[in-house]
Order: sequence, then structure tokens, then C-alpha cells
Amino acid sequence: MSNNPFNHSHFIGYINQVLPQYVKVHFPSSVLMKSFTFYGEELKGGLVGNYVVIEGEKYGFLGKILELSLPEKERLELSEKSFSTKDFHPTGKIEILLSFELFNPTKIDKGLNSLPMIGSKVFICSSEFIKGYFKNFGVKDGYIGTPPTINVGHLTYDKSTVVELSQQALFGRHCAIVGTTGGGKSYTVSRLLQGIIENKNKAIIIDPTGEYSNFDSLEGKSSTPLILSKDSFFHYSNLTVADLFVLLKPSGQVQAPKLMEAIKSLKVLRILENNIDNDLIIKSDENTYSIKIKDQVRENIYVKDKNIVKAGNSIKPFNRIYNTFIKEIESISSNFDIRNLGLQITKECIYDIDRNDSKKWGGHNEGHLNNCVSLILRINNLINNPEFNKVFGFSKLKSDDNELINGINTFIDNELNLLRISFEDVSFDFQAREILANAVGKFLLGLARNQKFKKKPLVLFIDEAHQYLNKKVKDEYFESTDLSAFDSIAKECRKYGLFLCLATQMPRDIPNGTLSQIGTFITHRLINYQDKEAIANACSSANKDTLAFLPVLGSGEALLMGVDFPMAVMLKIESPQIKPNSETPLF
Repeated sequence: MSNNPFNHSHFIGYINQVLPQYVKVHFPSSVLMKSFTFYGEELKGGLVGNYVVIEGEKYGFLGKILELSLPEKERLELSEKSFSTKDFHPTGKIEILLSFELFNPTKIDKGLNSLPMIGSKVFICSSEFIKGYFKNFGVKDGYIGTPPTINVGHLTYDKSTVVELSQQALFGRHCAIVGTTGGGKSYTVSRLLQGIIENKNKAIIIDPTGEYSNFDSLEGKSSTPLILSKDSFFHYSNLTVADLFVLLKPSGQVQAPKLMEAIKSLKVLRILENNIDNDLIIKSDENTYSIKIKDQVRENIYVKDKNIVKAGNSIKPFNRIYNTFIKEIESISSNFDIRNLGLQITKECIYDIDRNDSKKWGGHNEGHLNNCVSLILRINNLINNPEFNKVFGFSKLKSDDNELINGINTFIDNELNLLRISFEDVSFDFQAREILANAVGKFLLGLARNQKFKKKPLVLFIDEAHQYLNKKVKDEYFESTDLSAFDSIAKECRKYGLFLCLATQMPRDIPNGTLSQIGTFITHRLINYQDKEAIANACSSANKDTLAFLPVLGSGEALLMGVDFPMAVMLKIESPQIKPNSETPLF
């Protein structure tokens, strides 16, 4: 960065009015506003959107021209002939963006502790000077010049001014890329992915439509993509019990308790199968497990068609297994054979105890079974649906190489830079997409809490994030808790080295708790009032003058705002070398 930003060849005017929100500049001559070339650099003069530097007494100031006008009496004289022959004296309005030390321009003061005085000189800001600021935004003093950077694009009004940003500033406090359809979000995501790959860092992208499939061909950089329902699956046992409840939507009065009891019974059956012939469990025959109660007394648990039969049988041996293995049975994992779940629910439709013997379960309860019919049908519909079998691997093993969690673990442990998880072939029924994305987020959250990303930070990109965040799954009976894995990542994982990058058309659909944790916003064209308000509320550096540009941004243009950026920057995103498959079909 040049040590002296105040080059008198760049002079354009004087400050003539100072207000808390902005200052006004007087141009002694309209000639000073015209574009000119200085040492091979084309300077645009006084144009709206251009950056200027102001020379104060103790501090220098960087500002942006917001508007230009002529004094009233000169407007009356304005004509085509007079403009080329007569000198006019325009005035302008400048937003002060930041202040810096006069004799050490690289040192930025956070906040505006002072303002320029009337009579301060205003200069056009050179490209080299402002480029240095962009590169060092968000970088701590001891690390200036060392963090990896990403060439994001160039200033909208000046193609020669490259906006090269520190990767730490972009992702260190999470990032959101927002804008209406066709605004350029996909190109921005591709540009950032390309930068991460070039810097040899790691990223995972959840791709709902397959538009980032062109990245798969980067040999030695990209891992084999995990395309769910096609060549990869997410084993149902990696879902939590809460995820299963969301998937199956039981009503609260009868169905939810019966579903929980059936899951508990199938977990007990899995324990019986895995602990045969120890001191506690003996398999007497194909359908009978003998459980040691006290001393040599043994009581039986009966099994039929891979389900535990309770009606009329003793409660005590079942409770003995439950109490002995309570930690495993009450865990949130779904470690049981889900193919037997529907039939097990029918076995759970019994009276709590036998009228004649309180130590036994009661007989068949027809009323409970009638209430559970819709739940059993949903379970059987899910399990027997070939599309969902491809996604959740109901008939596959958890240890298979193409299981999603195994694929993620392999990627995290290798030296490759990008893993694409594609949901393009996943059905929208049963809220499967939302549950899968939340389960992936929950798994990565667990790894982050176990310090997995401290030495190798990971950026998790979520395209079309409004599909997955802030989701409540409802039907006429049931309302679940929020699918909140990404909310938890946003709130607690910065210090663990797991960072979010959300891309969405509708920032209003992102939970306020998540939005408030986002430190960097790359905002493309936004028209909807609620979307603009969501960004304004979440981003401290956004003001009304800045947000006024959002509805008129062109394709690929964006406003960069954030905690680590002391000023909002309007830029044109550089076209990525690897382009997404997001072109609009032609009629």
C-alpha cells in the first residue's frame, strides 16, 4: 500500500460542510471531476460510487461519493454549449467509511472518533491504496500479509481495483450469500470454493440440485462426490431417535409412546442377539432368551418374527436387560432393525399389566392398535419405498464404503480439498431432505465439539439454505422441535474451526439466531422488503444509503458487508473458472 494517499495530482475539492452522518465537498472546478490517466492508472474523477481520501489534521479518512449536484444558480445556466465552455462548481455528498493514522495509513481506527474539518482537502483514492485495505480487512496486526486470500472480484465502478480478501475475514465469523434468483449467488459460491481449493483448505458443500457437479472433475482436489439415492446412502442408524420421530410424525397421545416403546424393545432385542451365552443371557431356542434374574433363577423373553412378544409374558426379564444396558438403550442413536418396527408397534398395543398378575404385561389392546394404524402404515410405506431404501439403506450395512458418514470421515482424514454431497435425487416426501441435511450438520457438529477441525478448519457450504434451516415438521397431530443443527454450528463452532457459508434467495427464512451469528454478508440484488430488513437487522455496517443499492444491483454485482469489514464494498464478482450448472434455459 502506498504510504502517501494524498497525491496532489489527485486533488478534487474541499470539505465545506460536516454532519455526523456524512460530509459535503465543494469542487472548485468541474474539470477536476473528469476522468484522467496518471502514471498509467485511469482515475475516474468525481463519480457517484467512487472512493476518495480526505486529509484531516490528525487523521486521514476514506469515503465514498454518494451524490453530486450543482448549485441552484448554476443549474439555470446549464446547456450543452455552456457545459463544454464554462466552468461549473459542483458539490457532492460523501459517506465517511473509516479513519486511519495520517502518518501510518495502514493502521485503521475502528469507529469514527473524529471527522474531517471544513476546508480539508479531498483526493481521488488510488487503486493500489484501497486494494491494500481490502486484503488486510479482518487480519490481526501480527498476521498482516500472511493469511491466505481469495480474489473475489473488482469494484463495480473500477475494474482495475481488485477486491482480494483474507479467507479468515470471509469465513472466520461465518458467511451468507443472499440475493434473488439470477442475481449471481451460484457464481459467488463457485468463486469462493475455487479460492478455498487454491489455498489448499477444506470445504464440504451440500448441493440440493447438482449444479456444482463440474467441481467433481478436479483430480487431486475433489473427493468422489456422495450422491444420495444414486451411489451413496445415509444409513438410518446414524439418525437420532428424534430424527425418526420427525420422519414418522407420530401423534402425541398414543402413537408417540407406542413408537418409543417399540424402539426400546427392538434395542433390547439387538442387545440380546449381541450378548448370547454370557452369564446373563442364554438363548434356549430359536424364539426364547433366558435371563438370569437372581442367583440361578431364569425367566424368559419370547421372540416371534424378529419381534419381542410382551402380551401375557413376565415384565421382570425385560426390565433386567433394560436396567443393565440402560445407557445403550436410552442413547439417541437408532441402533435397531427398523424393518421390524411396524410389527413391533402391534406387539406394543397391549394393556400395561395383567389384571390377574401384576408381574405380567396385559393382553392385546384393540383400541390402541386402531389408533396406531396410521403410524404403522407410514412406517411400512417408508421402509418398503425403494426410493427411500436407496437413501436410508434399510437393507444395507452401516459399514459399507458408500455410506455417507463413512465417506465424510474418509474425506476429513485425507488431503483432498472439496467434498460435494448431492441431494438432487432425494425425494421431497417425508421431509427427507431437511432431516438428512440436519443429520449431516449434527454429525459435523459432534466432530467439531471433539476438536476435529482445530488444526484443519472446514467450511460447510449449504446451497438453498432456506430449504433446511428453521424447519418445523407438522401434520394434523404432530409438531416437532426445530431442526436446529446448523443453528448450533453458527452459535458455537467458530472457536472449533467449523464455519458455515449459507447461500439463499430468502434471508427472511433463516432463523434470527443464525443470521445474528453471520459475520460476513455478500448480498446480491434484493427486492423484497422483508429480505432487505433481515439483512439490515443482521449487519451492523449496513446503513440506508448502502441498502438503497440492493434493488438495482446487476447480475454478478454484490454488496460486501460484515463485522471484519469497516465499510460496505460494492463489487462485481469475478467469473469462476469452474462454473456452476445454473444457466437459465432459453425459450
